[in-house]
Amino acid sequence: MQFDSFRFFLSIFFIPVFNLTVIAQTKDSVEEKNLREIEVVGYKNKNVAGQLNDIKGTAIYVGKKTTVIEVDSIDANKAINNTRQILGRIPGLNIVESETGGFVANGIGVRGLNPVQSLEINVRQNGYNIAADVYGYNETYYLPPMEAVEKIEMIKGAASIQYGSHIGGMVNYVLKEATPGKSFNYSTMQTTGSNGLFNSYHALGGTKKKWSYFSFLNYRTYDGWRANSQQKQLTGYGKISYQANEKIKFGLEFTLLRNKIKMPGGLTDEQFQADSKASVRSRNWLKSPWNVFTASMDYTINKNTLLTVKSTLLSGERSLVWFSALPQIPDYQNPVTGEFNVREIDKEFMKSTATEIRLLHGYNLGKIKSSVSTGIRFATAGFDRKEDAPGNNLSNFDMTATGKYDEDFHFGSTNLAAFAENIFKINDRFSVTAGMRYELLMSYVEENDANDIAGEAEKERTRQFVLSGVGLQYRVGKTSNLYGNIAQSYRPVDYAQLLPFSIVSKVDPNMKDPKGWNADLGIRGIIENFFTYDISLFYLSYNDRIGLVNKIDENGEPYILRTNVDKSIHKGIESYTELNITRALEGSQSMGNLTIFNSFAYTNARYTNGIFKGKRVEYAPEIINRTGLTYTKKVFSTSLQFSSQSKAYGDAANTERSNNPVIGIIPGYSVIDWSISLGYKKIKFKGGINNLSDKKYFTQRTDEYPGPGIIPSTGRSFYVGIGYNL
Repeated sequence: MQFDSFRFFLSIFFIPVFNLTVIAQTKDSVEEKNLREIEVVGYKNKNVAGQLNDIKGTAIYVGKKTTVIEVDSIDANKAINNTRQILGRIPGLNIVESETGGFVANGIGVRGLNPVQSLEINVRQNGYNIAADVYGYNETYYLPPMEAVEKIEMIKGAASIQYGSHIGGMVNYVLKEATPGKSFNYSTMQTTGSNGLFNSYHALGGTKKKWSYFSFLNYRTYDGWRANSQQKQLTGYGKISYQANEKIKFGLEFTLLRNKIKMPGGLTDEQFQADSKASVRSRNWLKSPWNVFTASMDYTINKNTLLTVKSTLLSGERSLVWFSALPQIPDYQNPVTGEFNVREIDKEFMKSTATEIRLLHGYNLGKIKSSVSTGIRFATAGFDRKEDAPGNNLSNFDMTATGKYDEDFHFGSTNLAAFAENIFKINDRFSVTAGMRYELLMSYVEENDANDIAGEAEKERTRQFVLSGVGLQYRVGKTSNLYGNIAQSYRPVDYAQLLPFSIVSKVDPNMKDPKGWNADLGIRGIIENFFTYDISLFYLSYNDRIGLVNKIDENGEPYILRTNVDKSIHKGIESYTELNITRALEGSQSMGNLTIFNSFAYTNARYTNGIFKGKRVEYAPEIINRTGLTYTKKVFSTSLQFSSQSKAYGDAANTERSNNPVIGIIPGYSVIDWSISLGYKKIKFKGGINNLSDKKYFTQRTDEYPGPGIIPSTGRSFYVGIGYNL
C-alpha cells in the first residue's frame, strides 16, 4: 500500500477531531450524512450529505450555504423521526427533542436561533409550506415520516430572498416519487422497540404511460419512555402526476395527519434530578389533525425557461385539554370525593391558502450564460384561538367545556411577495448572485371578549419591506469553490407571541417585529474522491429579538414576560468534514468502506445592547459537535455516532437556577447512537440502540405545553425492524 503526503496528513488530521468529540462533555452529536452535488464541478460523491446544485428547478443556490441529506443512506431510527441521527450532519443544528415527550414534532434551529417548533425556519414539503401561516403562526405541527422522505434540503440565512424572510433559513422535506418504468411497486417497513414502540409503514407507487402515482400510510403507537406518554399517530399521503406532453406536467398531492397524544407534563429541576422519568400530570391530552392539499404545474417553455406553479390549501386544528399549572403544583385528587381539579380547554383552528409562481430563465451575456429566477407568492390565512375554558375533572381526552372561554380571538393575514435573483457569471470560475424581495403583509385581530389582551396597537396592521442579498462563488480547481453571501431577514410578530398561552407567563402586547441579516464566508469541495469538506464563518445580526424576561408585578409577585429583549449578535464557525478511510488508504473495495465524519459548530450569540448586554442568547449552545463512524459492505451497514452539546440558557438573564422551572440552565450533554442494517434480496433488516449510555438530559424548558417546565429526553432505547420491497 502506498501513501502520499496528503493521505498521510488526512489520516493524522482526523485523529484529534475524533478524540475531541469523544472527550468533550459539552457538545452534541447526531448521525447524518451529506451527499455532495455541485453543478459547477459535474461530479457526485456517493456519500449521504453534500450541497445543492448551483441551479435546481427554478431556484438558484450559487454562493449559498446549503446541505442535502440523502435519507435512505442513513442508518437511523426513522420510526420515531430521530432528528439527532437524520439531520445531525448539518453543522450547528440545535434540536428540541419533544416528539417523544408529548408533542407532535421535534423542533430545529441554527446559529443560536430559537429551535422550539422550528419557529425561525421556513419548513416545507416538496417545495410548499406545511406550517399553518408562515408569518402568522409558523409553529410546526406536522412533519412527514422519515421512511417516506427521499432527501432533506436546507439553506441557511440567504434563503430569505427566494423563500421568505425567516432568519434561520429554509428546510425542505422531499418525499419519494413513483418508480420510473414500473407500473406497480410496494414497499413496507415494520418496526418495534422499547417503550411500546410499533411503527408500520406502507408505500405504493408506479408509472403507467403518462400517469404516475405514489402514496404512503404510516401508523405509529408508542407508550413512551415516561409514564403518561401514550401516542397514536396516522400519517397519509398521496400524489398523482400527469405528463401531458414533453413540456407540461400536472400534479395533485394530499397529506393528512391524525393523532392523539398524552402529555406527561414538565418537571422542576428537583423532580428531574430525582427521577427524569417521572410524570406529575396524568390527564393532559393533545390532538392536532392536519390536512394539506396541493396542485402543481411544471411547464418547460423552452430549453432556457422553466415555469412552476404550486397552490396549497391547508386546514389544521389543535385541541388541548390539560392542567396547565407549574409542575410543583400538584394535580390533587380530592380524598373525599375522589375528584381531580377542573382542567383547561384550548382550541385552535387554522386555514390558509398559498400560491407560488416561479420562473427560471437562462440567457447569455456575451459568451457567458447567466440565469434569473423570479417569482410571486400570494397567501391568505385565518386562525381562531379559543383559550382557557373550564373543562371537566375526568382523565380521558374530553373537550367538553363547562363554561365560557376567557379568550376568544380571530386572526387573519394576507401576504403578497415578489422576488428576483440573478446569477451573473463573470467567467467560467467566478459568479455573482444578486437579488431582492418585496413583502406586503396585512394582519388583523378580532377579539370576542372584553379583556383586550391583544392591545389596540395590534388590532390591524400593514407592513411593507424590501429585502436584498448578494452572493459570490469562485471555483478553485476542479472540485472546490469559495463562497460568500449576505442577506437581510425579517420576522413579523406572530399570533402565538401576542397571547399568553398559559398562566405561567405574560406577553408584551406592543412587541416590535424583529429583523436582521445573515452573512457567510466559506470554502467547500471534494479532494481525490475520498475527502469532503465545507468550512465557513457566519455572522448574524438580530434586532429586537424576542425572548423571556423575569419581572415583578405590582403585588410583588414574580412572573415571566415574553417581549423584545434587545439586539443580539451571533457569530462563529460551521464545519463539515467526511473522510472515506478505505479510499484514502487505497484499500480494496472488497473489504468494504469505512468512513468518518465530523459536524462541528461554534456559536457566540450574545446580546449587545440593553440590560442584558453581554448575556448569552437563549437556546444558543456555544458548541455543537457530532462525529460518526460508518462501515458498509455490499448490503451490510453499521454506524456509531457521538453527539455532544454545551450548555445553554432558558432566559435572557442567563439564570442558572430558579424556583420557576421555565427558566434556568439547559445543561450540556453527550449521547451515543448505534444503528445497523442488512439486506437480503428484497428484504431489509434494521436495528439499533439510541442513547447507548443512558444519558439523563433535556433539551427544552417551556412555559407552555407539553410542559410547563423541563421536558426530559428519552433514555436508552432499542428498535428492530424488517422491510420488504416488491
